[in-house]
Amino acid sequence: MLSPRFALTLGALLLSSLASATRYPLTVTDDLGRSVTLSKEPRRIVTMLPSHTETLVAIGAGDKLVAVDRFSNYPKTVVDKLPKVGSGFSPNIEAIVALKPDLVLANESTDSRLTEKLAAAGLTVYGGTAQTYNEVFEKISVLGRLTNREAGATRLVTSMRADLNELQRSVQKRPKVSTYYEVDPSPYSVGPNSFIGVLLQKAGGQTIIPARLGDFPKIDPELIVKADPQVMVGLNLDDARERPGWTGLQAVKASRVYKPTDEERDALSRPGPRLAVALRTLIRVLHPEALK
Repeated sequence: MLSPRFALTLGALLLSSLASATRYPLTVTDDLGRSVTLSKEPRRIVTMLPSHTETLVAIGAGDKLVAVDRFSNYPKTVVDKLPKVGSGFSPNIEAIVALKPDLVLANESTDSRLTEKLAAAGLTVYGGTAQTYNEVFEKISVLGRLTNREAGATRLVTSMRADLNELQRSVQKRPKVSTYYEVDPSPYSVGPNSFIGVLLQKAGGQTIIPARLGDFPKIDPELIVKADPQVMVGLNLDDARERPGWTGLQAVKASRVYKPTDEERDALSRPGPRLAVALRTLIRVLHPEALK
């Protein structure tokens, strides 16, 4: 009898063998509602988000990259060789234009106006990134279509789902652990419908933030005190002890406060191919006994 993981892998291979090449011209709608048309397969791509960079490499389109944003640091063997062209809020438009990209992958933020700025410079721009757990897989498929790497995208999605399902099974019967996840000490946190909030659930946890506040809300510190979480993620224990009213909280008293390493933080904050790394990190924090 085939193991679930082997069956999924076999299914991915069969699907990828049937996947047809992308047909150009191709028109897709980005997250800003813009129609983006590619007349032919893009050969020169600039990514302005680390999640896009990681996804392109993971689906086999890394050789198309001619530049990345300054926060793209993985995989090092690829990004260390590429020029950095600023960030979403501080792009080097002149440098990007000079590279003559036939596709720029940006974000959908109206605050940064990045997509608008790049399009005004005459570039073909797709603006969009995943905000929810399921959108991670959807965006991988979209990037596969845009770059004529649909088979690679199918293999990646299937492999990711197999890894995530295997990890989730390890905590399936364990009690939910109430968790405060700190994105920023302002404090910003995560709602249950954000991709991090869903990962927390899959790791056997539950964010203390109610869904009505949104996916990545700035919150009243009093909410954290009232919720009295069992675990805190995103800050260190000394910082937690210095916050007003926190010394008596369950997580602080039990020293269950965890600050991820830089690599773990990147995996947790980027809606891309390293979701399984993020989930394993959260399981190790919430249910360390499950990974023994």
